[in-house]
Amino acid sequence: MSKISPSRLSPRASRLVRAARVAHLATADARGQPLVIPICFVYDGKEFFSPIDEKPKRTIRLKRLRNLQENPKLSLVIDRYNEDWRRLAYVLITGEGKVLFRGNKHRRAVRLLRRKYSQYRDMVIQVRPLIVVIPRKVKIWGSVA
Repeated sequence: MSKISPSRLSPRASRLVRAARVAHLATADARGQPLVIPICFVYDGKEFFSPIDEKPKRTIRLKRLRNLQENPKLSLVIDRYNEDWRRLAYVLITGEGKVLFRGNKHRRAVRLLRRKYSQYRDMVIQVRPLIVVIPRKVKIWGSVA
């Protein structure tokens, strides 16, 4: 397992991150109760972005958003599974999260998300919140190192 600067993923790790369609976001509330959920995301070379999209939800006031308000610390794991266990790999990002509602960074993230996921081209994610993951530490394990 190697630790690297959050802004410097190796080319192989960067390829794993950029090719991944799903990541797992871990947040915790003020009492430390964890929540782990699968998310769609993009990486712009510095930060990760995940939309609160229009997939079925009972409310837009989601537990992950409430958790980030109470406790901004989070982890994000992007992994690759393979039956050949020599090809297993993951990138684990620990850092802080915040919620964006508008602005230049929000608009740029929406463009990147629509480029990566065709489903977002028909959703109004431009008026919905986005989670931004600010990496503080990155660990790489497996065949990407």
